[in-house]
Amino acid sequence: MFVNMSSVTLKALFSSQTRVKLLSTFLLHSEEEFFIRELTRLLGEQINSIRRELENLRRIGLVKSRHKNRKKYYRVDSEFPLFAELRSIFSKEIQTESPVIASLKKLPNVQLILLAGTFTGTESKVDLLIVGVVKKELLEALLAQDSTLKDVKYSIFSEADFLYRLSLRDRFILEILNDPRNFIVHNTMQAQIEEARE
Repeated sequence: MFVNMSSVTLKALFSSQTRVKLLSTFLLHSEEEFFIRELTRLLGEQINSIRRELENLRRIGLVKSRHKNRKKYYRVDSEFPLFAELRSIFSKEIQTESPVIASLKKLPNVQLILLAGTFTGTESKVDLLIVGVVKKELLEALLAQDSTLKDVKYSIFSEADFLYRLSLRDRFILEILNDPRNFIVHNTMQAQIEEARE
């Protein structure tokens, strides 16, 4: 019964482009709430289409609403049974499509790229962690190419510094590496990481 329910729900969730845009917005910004006109501006969709899809998502149980200051606000319901799985799907989709991440992967001296926070729709001290030789100016120029990434918090470590901190059980490094919601999208130093953790 659960399998049938899941497949029916997923089919309903992904049946329109407007709904996919809404899902991406809600799942990757799970702490925020939005009103209808705000969503029409953010997503570039017609108000009737937004209203219809919001009602569909509310009926499924993924989105809940409340009235505040004479406006109806919507936010994702993190208790929804497939919430974690759906957020993971959309986070992975965002990371593979981002030209900024694609550009970072091509840099010759980058050993590790980890996405958190803004990229995964979670609360985090940092959104982007890079291990390697990357000039701050280059990274900021890349991030500036995408207006949605202008406020990204990042940390750059040399390979030696990162491994040293890891060997000392540095809290910041361990929290980021061990959070299952974060995504490592590029890693050429797995053996060194495992060795430093021992």
